[in-house]
Amino acid sequence: MPTFVPLLNKEQISRLPEKAREVVEYRKSGLSLNHVQGCPLDCAYCIRHTYGLWDARQPRALMTDAEAVAELVNHRYFQPHVTPIQVFNRATDPFLPAVRPHTFAVLEDLDARGLRNHALVITRHQMKPEDSDRLNRLASVKVTLLFTYSGIENKDIEPYPSHVAAESLKLMSAPRERQYRTVLYWRPLVPGLNDSPEHLDRAYELSQHADAPVFTGLFYRDQIADYYRANQLPEPYDETARRKIVPETLERRVLSTFAGGESLFRKTSCAVSYAHGEPDYNGHYGIRELCDICPLAQLDLCASAHRVPTTDGIREVARTLPEASGRVVVDITERAAIVSGLAEEQPRYYLQHALGFQVHDVRHPHHDRQHGRADIGWKEPTS
Repeated sequence: MPTFVPLLNKEQISRLPEKAREVVEYRKSGLSLNHVQGCPLDCAYCIRHTYGLWDARQPRALMTDAEAVAELVNHRYFQPHVTPIQVFNRATDPFLPAVRPHTFAVLEDLDARGLRNHALVITRHQMKPEDSDRLNRLASVKVTLLFTYSGIENKDIEPYPSHVAAESLKLMSAPRERQYRTVLYWRPLVPGLNDSPEHLDRAYELSQHADAPVFTGLFYRDQIADYYRANQLPEPYDETARRKIVPETLERRVLSTFAGGESLFRKTSCAVSYAHGEPDYNGHYGIRELCDICPLAQLDLCASAHRVPTTDGIREVARTLPEASGRVVVDITERAAIVSGLAEEQPRYYLQHALGFQVHDVRHPHHDRQHGRADIGWKEPTS
């Protein structure tokens, strides 16, 4: 497989921030492949800030596509047909002109291996009619295109216009017969920036073109807040958080706007699973207040797959991971398994996908009705 963007040499790679050198990384919705890094779209809230890659605007490759896919499928966290995969979701847009060939090369390599894993491709860029034809040739891997749409009109915060993603969503959703699925990835919702009645109504209209819509808020980490202050951008919140921020009143307004729609989801995995007619691979069903907006047929599907694991079952799944050897199962309920002793998040995600059941870290409790979001904008939480 050829490389279509500049290929960095070992010395150049060694000068990258440590996190940027990690080509395969487990993130919440899947095992993330990021051997191409760099994006010129310059969304002010981009997660690249947290990886020391904000100034990397020209896409560059750390290795060839074939090498990257091999590293992915041989990774200790990868489970064939089980682990959800995300392609270029951390440091570039997968459908930038120079990156597009790499995206197809990765998907076609995975498909040629007969893998049935979910493959999530998140984009805000312009799609082409021939993209649909090429994606429809994939026979095994379950591709979902998630179109990032915010409706943000402030060019200092989001220079690349949202209407491009909207038109791409319509284009790629139009074919009646297709192998891939489309999701309106409505984010980031920020009070006072893109939450007017007109913004909400436009998002609802756009959702009618997608197989499923999901809404979420802003990751407002320290590095992003520093950038906002340094560039005199309007700060959306007075504090930062490790989780996405969706204030309670904003959620209520979103739910009211979508009250007449066929579907709306709070979690990415719920939207992706619904679009493919499968139960949620993240096992959110036990957290029932998450499900109060789900279609009834989807609830039945998730209920049929809901299995509460035992302590021995968790131990068996974790035994191959040295970094999970210190884990302690604090509690198991219908909602989630609560664990401690994990130094980082990645093994927890592995356990969650292997079990198809929520696994929470005791250090970061999930509060009732906040749906795993930051406390900002919510009343005093109760565990």
